[in-house]
Amino acid sequence: MLALEALTPLFPTCEYSKMIEPKIKTCQRCQTTFDCRMDDIENCQCNSIVISETGNDFLKKTKYDCLCKNCLADINRMAEFARNQAFPSHSGSLQEGLHFYMENGFLVFSEFYHVLRGNCCGNKCRHCAYGTFKS
Repeated sequence: MLALEALTPLFPTCEYSKMIEPKIKTCQRCQTTFDCRMDDIENCQCNSIVISETGNDFLKKTKYDCLCKNCLADINRMAEFARNQAFPSHSGSLQEGLHFYMENGFLVFSEFYHVLRGNCCGNKCRHCAYGTFKS
């Protein structure tokens, strides 16, 4: 019996040569599971999302592996929105609900705040946009 790899060069249009098993992954951002088909990118769920140059540039700064298509779309929208926003350089320019929220008297920075920051601070923030989380 021939291995599937041996059939592919002989019959490149054969349906068996296109049946690549997906890898089940967990999105590092939202923790949902999805089928990753990085060996068959044309049929991968991430291929249905159009990522802008701004979104792609942001994703290059992160430590993420594969992300689900919903998170890819969210990150792309956030990166596009952040492109025209200034980083709040002093506490008076912070907007509650956009840059932070209050929890037990503490200021908790939002994921959007971290996107505006432009890089990971390395403190394993709760809403780190760069994929560096507390374990």
